[in-house]
Amino acid sequence: MRLRSAVSRLFTTDFAVDLGTSNTRVVARGRGLVLDEPTVVALRDGEVLATGHAAKAMLGREPGSVRVARPLAHGVIAEPDLAQKMLTDFLRRVQSPWEARLAPRVIVTVPSESTHVERRAVRDLVAGTGAGDVILVPAPFAAALGAGMPIHEAGAHMIVIVGGGTAEVALMSLSGIVHSQSLRTGGDDMDDEIIAWVRKQESLLIGARQAETIKMALGAARPDVRGRTVPVKGRAVVDGLPRTVTLSDEEVANALRDSVVSIVEAVRVCLERTPAELAGDIVESGIVVAGGGALLPGMAEVLRDETGLPVTIAPEPLTCTVRGVGRMLEDMKLLQRCATDAKTHR
Repeated sequence: MRLRSAVSRLFTTDFAVDLGTSNTRVVARGRGLVLDEPTVVALRDGEVLATGHAAKAMLGREPGSVRVARPLAHGVIAEPDLAQKMLTDFLRRVQSPWEARLAPRVIVTVPSESTHVERRAVRDLVAGTGAGDVILVPAPFAAALGAGMPIHEAGAHMIVIVGGGTAEVALMSLSGIVHSQSLRTGGDDMDDEIIAWVRKQESLLIGARQAETIKMALGAARPDVRGRTVPVKGRAVVDGLPRTVTLSDEEVANALRDSVVSIVEAVRVCLERTPAELAGDIVESGIVVAGGGALLPGMAEVLRDETGLPVTIAPEPLTCTVRGVGRMLEDMKLLQRCATDAKTHR
């Protein structure tokens, strides 16, 4: 039995998975980043029709016979069956026929403040794809490693992760989380705020895909009036007819204000609860911002102004979390220090 396990491990590729609300990313041991796809699945008659980019392209355009869903919401698995089908398809894409017969070890990120029930749901989900060992790692650890932060040394290190469904603030020292704040808000909520703003101010209905496009084009953490505009097409609330309006960069920044304020307040709370011995370290090391929200223009400047601390954007903020988990694939001692528990699920 031990020989069989050793042979299986020899020919099986281990995977690191960042299972995000908006995007799922996979790193394969020895191969680097092998998948970066939207966390979306499309089904017809209960069977997977498409996943990732192909499924996302169907959002808002699907016929009645097709269902397009986002199986995760605010960092939590909302529809386990759909999430498992989606992840199974993702892993199948990056495995060879030989590897697909074996049970890989999979390391997956979870929010730092996830409950036991939520962690169990992630384990069951990943195990259901055919994985062997399933190891859970708090997302702040992974992001900090991917950003090159020396979290295993004595001293405080703070990271802010603004993802699609959650925003996390974590203060770490000596491989431990001293304090963390988790918000059920993120990039998807910013899209919803843009939808609500356009409906209220322009009496126009738009979809999530167009709201995301607007955010990418004109979004900012604070009003930055440059005279930029974007045409927005939608359906008028009053008569239901197609109509086009123009949004300015100032309007979009104002639409995103509530989400930005929530993130700033979470950082403030974390700083207020920082032990006095570690507060001085933060003055030196500052704050690192990761996740898709780190790319929102003005985010670093807003945090810097509100806290008075140095703020930097992590290198490649979109992928630093999964790259951090990928480092653990190559270093089992590092993995043991960062895993949420010592047990694995087989």
